Amino acid sequence: MATEDAKTNGDGSCLQQIEPVVKDYAWGIRGMDSRVARYALENKAVDEVDPDTPYAELWIGTHPKGPAKLKGTGESLREVIGDDLPFLFKVLSAGKALSIQAHPDKDIAQRLHDENPNAYGDANHKPEMAIALTPFEAMCGFRRLEEVSLLVKKHPEFAACISQEAKLAVFLASDHESQKEALRKLFRSFMSCDPKVSERNLKLLLIRLQAEQSNLHKHPHDEPAWERKCARAILRLSQQFPGDPGAMSPLFLNYLLIAPGESFFMAANEPHAYVAGEIIECMACSDNVVRAGLTPKFKDVKNLVDMLTYSMGGPTIEAGTPLSHNGKIIRYTPPVPEFEVIMISVTPSDTIEYKNPGVPSILIVLEGAGTIDGTKVRPGESFYWPANSQSLSLAVAEDRRGKMKLAVAHKNCHIDSPTTINRQDFGSSSHNVTVPSSPMPYMGMPSPSALNQVEMRDSTIASHSLPSLG
Repeated sequence: MATEDAKTNGDGSCLQQIEPVVKDYAWGIRGMDSRVARYALENKAVDEVDPDTPYAELWIGTHPKGPAKLKGTGESLREVIGDDLPFLFKVLSAGKALSIQAHPDKDIAQRLHDENPNAYGDANHKPEMAIALTPFEAMCGFRRLEEVSLLVKKHPEFAACISQEAKLAVFLASDHESQKEALRKLFRSFMSCDPKVSERNLKLLLIRLQAEQSNLHKHPHDEPAWERKCARAILRLSQQFPGDPGAMSPLFLNYLLIAPGESFFMAANEPHAYVAGEIIECMACSDNVVRAGLTPKFKDVKNLVDMLTYSMGGPTIEAGTPLSHNGKIIRYTPPVPEFEVIMISVTPSDTIEYKNPGVPSILIVLEGAGTIDGTKVRPGESFYWPANSQSLSLAVAEDRRGKMKLAVAHKNCHIDSPTTINRQDFGSSSHNVTVPSSPMPYMGMPSPSALNQVEMRDSTIASHSLPSLG
């Protein structure tokens, strides 16, 4: 490798290379197709890449489940800093869906840790922000109740997994609080449905959706694009997790497509499940996850149902805020104090002098080749940048064909000017916040008011005879 273990500025301060920790989970991307695997190999976190291993996460931080260390000396990053970082920086490569999950707030995290320290290893909350490196798919937050009501009527198999009380609450809810309570009842009812009932109805739903999505269907486009997208998501999830009723979760969770460079923030106690693609992710220093579906791991349905806020609408999709007039330095700032992320793009023949933020920082090269303080760096290399070090000189030679992209994570230095909003602000018009009411607002999803006027076809669908599974 062309990189030295420590890059020294003129005054003796150092940019110190880190050896991160690689995690392989069933949902990761296999072999060298995984960005996590390539970065791990570049950092010598692995000696070689196994083509059959699903490389899922690269951890860069001080969390005890994956403590990074300095390359060369072997010292833990925590020892060098003298304390834990308030954040954990990750690279994720998702080849299939992660579990339906939420991260607890501090009070709930403390209680879960006290009650079950084996499942919940720390007492910290875990708000998180994702920035897409590739096109990224995710389920985030509950759909608007108007959408859920439409889908309950359209899909009798889904309706069969929900109690009459919950369905009545969904159809009759009027104000914001009654809508949240209706979502709570629906989610609780669905998650506690008799497995035999939910599995049988999932099979029936899949048979019908497969027929409707086939070329033999008389009217393959006789529905809005967002509904087709929802159906295809169900079919895809059912292939990844055969027999898991969680495959029906796109019927009540927003299904989002995130473009490279776009980001979203997930506050505590909000349901989500990443589906596919690669991101960098920054979060408070915690590994607490409460799961309820699409996973063979420990499921804690009761705690998940009880802890959610039942806010409606997906997270806002943001592209950050420029820190430079030419847009080459972009700030992604969540409404929490633990972290923010700065993305830097250096084009051929350019040099950027980037000032130290005054707090301990983590830097990773995401793509392209260039130099930092005159020393060559490559994609995947990650570094610790001590507080109050000198500025970094980031450059790309004129003869290079592409830009170098880097990400810097540190404690939030712009907490008063977040680029994302808190999910607690969703669901209310009083905040003057524009929130998409559909998974892809530019793909034909009608507004909530228009949804009330959509002519339902559930009676026609229900009358279709379905083959016996007996």
